[in-house]
Amino acid sequence: MASPAHEPAHETAPAVDAPALDQDGVRLTLDGAVATVTLTNPAKRNAQSPALWRALAEAGRLLPGSVRVVVLRAEGKSFSAGLDRRAFTPEGFDGEPSFLDLARGGDAELDAAIAGYQEAFTWWRRSDLVSVAAVQGHAIGAGFQLALACDLRVVADDVQFAMRETSLGLVPDLTGTHPLVGLVGYARALEICATGRFVAAEEAVGTGLANLTVPRDQLDGAVTDLASALLAAPRDAVIETKALLQGAVHRDYEAQRTAERAAQARRLRDLAGLGE
Repeated sequence: MASPAHEPAHETAPAVDAPALDQDGVRLTLDGAVATVTLTNPAKRNAQSPALWRALAEAGRLLPGSVRVVVLRAEGKSFSAGLDRRAFTPEGFDGEPSFLDLARGGDAELDAAIAGYQEAFTWWRRSDLVSVAAVQGHAIGAGFQLALACDLRVVADDVQFAMRETSLGLVPDLTGTHPLVGLVGYARALEICATGRFVAAEEAVGTGLANLTVPRDQLDGAVTDLASALLAAPRDAVIETKALLQGAVHRDYEAQRTAERAAQARRLRDLAGLGE
């Protein structure tokens, strides 16, 4: 169905200024309807830790209602080399219970700890946002799962995805298994996870794991162009469309038809000035 003239692409919001958050290897900046979350520890290839996960979760909580697109990027040659190796030492991280300590605790405590870590990875798929990961170099383990947490992925031609948890005797537990199976299918997802092999840019695009690959020096520009394109349609239409597509994997054909009718009725009433 054709739609009337578009609403303005950008909502009024403060221009980019001091970071809204800058701690524990995570920086959040705001520029109108676009927020950028940047991993800022290139010296350690943006290795991840519980402190970084708390900062990522906080970035999600700090987003103002004017934000429509969130870009996730990383400084340096690698997007994220995965979990900081200190996690596997008896000492762990300063001021944090080690993973060994957590393993020795009760089931409820261990489950709560992992659920807390996962909060860094869940908010990227909120229906009121479209999230885009700009991925270069290595995206391994937790880094791979962080890229998978986003709705869309634009990758540099040097990207190397790998899910290395099984080689450490672990499983991917930072919400990466659901989107991975949805993107590449069960058999390929199992093979990628069980072997821990690298997935390069051409395969990533060919299997649907990435939306687009570009030369490394064009990555930022390509993501900026995509963010602008995502802002071109009216916000409520994008929100309704995203919710429809997210729900499609759980509905049968008839239920999806019903959901489409209900969503379109809301849009038509809104466009006619009859919405709530």
